[in-house]
Amino acid sequence: MEPCMAQSNPPKEPKEKRPMFTELDRNNIKWFWDNYLKSKSPWLLVVLGMITIQGLVYQQFLALTEDGLRVIFDSGAMSDLVRVCAIVFGLFTTRAIISYLIPRLSVRLASDAVMKLRRDLIDYLMTLDLAFFERTQSGEIILRLVNQAQGLSQFVGQATVNAVRDAATVIIVSGYLIYKSPILFLSAAIVLPTILILLQHVSAKIKAIQATAENALGGYMTGIDEMSSGMRTVKIAGQEPIERDRLVTSTKNIRSLSIRLQSAQALVLPAIDMMAAVAYVLVIGGGGYMVLSGDFGLDGAGIIAYLLGLVLVFDPARSLAAFFAKLQANLIILDGVRSLYRETPTIFDKDGAHDTFDTSADITLDNVAFGYDPKEPLFDGLNMSFRGGKVSAIVGATGSGKTTVLSLLTRLYDVTGGQVRIGDVPITDLKIKAWRSSFSVVAQDIVIFNSSIADNIRYVRPDATDDEVRAAAEAAEIADLMDRRGDTPVGPKGSQLSGGQKQRIAIARAFLRASPILLLDEATSALDQKTEDKVKTALNRLSKDKTTLIVAHRLSAITHADWIYVMDAGRVVEQGSHVDLMANGGLYAGMYGAQKKSYD
Repeated sequence: MEPCMAQSNPPKEPKEKRPMFTELDRNNIKWFWDNYLKSKSPWLLVVLGMITIQGLVYQQFLALTEDGLRVIFDSGAMSDLVRVCAIVFGLFTTRAIISYLIPRLSVRLASDAVMKLRRDLIDYLMTLDLAFFERTQSGEIILRLVNQAQGLSQFVGQATVNAVRDAATVIIVSGYLIYKSPILFLSAAIVLPTILILLQHVSAKIKAIQATAENALGGYMTGIDEMSSGMRTVKIAGQEPIERDRLVTSTKNIRSLSIRLQSAQALVLPAIDMMAAVAYVLVIGGGGYMVLSGDFGLDGAGIIAYLLGLVLVFDPARSLAAFFAKLQANLIILDGVRSLYRETPTIFDKDGAHDTFDTSADITLDNVAFGYDPKEPLFDGLNMSFRGGKVSAIVGATGSGKTTVLSLLTRLYDVTGGQVRIGDVPITDLKIKAWRSSFSVVAQDIVIFNSSIADNIRYVRPDATDDEVRAAAEAAEIADLMDRRGDTPVGPKGSQLSGGQKQRIAIARAFLRASPILLLDEATSALDQKTEDKVKTALNRLSKDKTTLIVAHRLSAITHADWIYVMDAGRVVEQGSHVDLMANGGLYAGMYGAQKKSYD
């Protein structure tokens, strides 16, 4: 048991010295400043001015306190004491007003900056290839857009402003104390190197733990998303205990990391308190000696005011050190947000791309090479041609590459060799938006949103009229259901709809979009025979005079196709009309015969 337990412990953080701020940290801070805060410099200067006034209030308070104490000790006039008290009250009233204004302004500035950050992240996400979303956990994307961005908003806003206020207080009050007695201040400041060494030691530990925690939280969010999306399967399989254990284990891991992070950060404040105690003892001892000796021009009122000044230095310094400890964690969060920009889109409009082409021309795959994994190519010299205005079909076993052909045609992926053309024009010479707008697609992975059926149909054409939406729904045999449900949402990911109903919504979208090229990927696989016959009739109407490509497992759905490609392991092994392929008695004929027999 002991060896297993040892292996399960997280690796120890490296012992070597690391700078508190790495080159990456500085670059990330500069990036955030240049893109999201620099434009707000005038308002930031206003905030800084108010913070400076707050620091000066404390400096004046010390001077007035010393004057008030001398009035008391020296039996001065009551009017002088009243004057001092009135001025102190006025100073702190001013500070209170400023303390009200600063958070309101700083939170607004931070919220605006993070809103722009979120908007930019969303915009950039939309430019990334499909491959990014297929290899990236959904929890990681949610983590960056929601948790990390919100965390930055809170930290950049009030936390950072409070730190600047504390820093200003430390600087201004320290300057005053140096002016009053450099020797006493030097005796107090002797503890400063110790604090800096502590912060440097803790920062590396905090960064390492925070990085691990962010990864764990992203995985946890992904697990929740997978569990909720697959709850039907979970319940049918009776695997609730397994899902519970998986999520609870993740929760325990996050808890452990959170405790480690808090423990690392907790080292800072007690250490500073101990250093402050040392400083106070040195000042009391040294100041007492200076007062008693009478050779340093320092009296009892001065030493009391000096000690009060040290409190005004060490208390914000304490908060400032805690801020720097939390800053290390937020630098990891900032890098996590910025890491999205390290993903580079590979599918984009090249220079000189145009948006005009003959949508009725033949579409050709010429010696195409492609593989999701470069080490395992799926296609190597694939040749296919889909006649303009005709119906073509692709059939084959699962994994043969049927759906991948559609992904290449729509430029969800780009070929690694060869060329895809419409007419004589390579599709890479066309603007992506113009090329994709020429397609109406009914795919296997039907995306349904938590809104009404009508809104789901209208998704592909937001400007469509109610009559146009209804006509599309009628063509797809889903108008009756649309009428019954009205504006009722269909649930997350269409959870309240059957597979066949979702498929009919996808088909209705194709009718509504009515683009010149029609791609059908298992478009009727989830329909019963009666509904399939009705929808097939409608699809035949929709495909009239359009370039149509059908990917189907059920061969009865493509017997009317003008040309059929039979694929196996990324290669075209047969091609021809249904009649020709049946006459050849090859793979297609065998597949068709087996399916027909199963239907019978």
